[in-house]
Amino acid sequence: MDEGIDPTHLSQSLMNKVAQSRQLQSVADPDVLVLFEDWLEELETEVVAIVKKTGTLEPRGLGEKIGASEAGASFLMTKLKREGKL
Repeated sequence: MDEGIDPTHLSQSLMNKVAQSRQLQSVADPDVLVLFEDWLEELETEVVAIVKKTGTLEPRGLGEKIGASEAGASFLMTKLKREGKL
């Protein structure tokens, strides 16, 4: 197995990410989480409105309109498509 991904390294990396996620959850203030969820919901509503108005699903342009990176806009679009909102 001289090629490809080292499964030991991959497993360790995954475990580190899980541990980091749990640490963040344990210190997250519930009020901050509610604010974040509200903000995300408003952003999603804005994305849906823009896509309906312009008919475009191009992440770069959408990101510019909502003040997000292309990757952020792409994430939101994928999430909204998965949820059947786009």
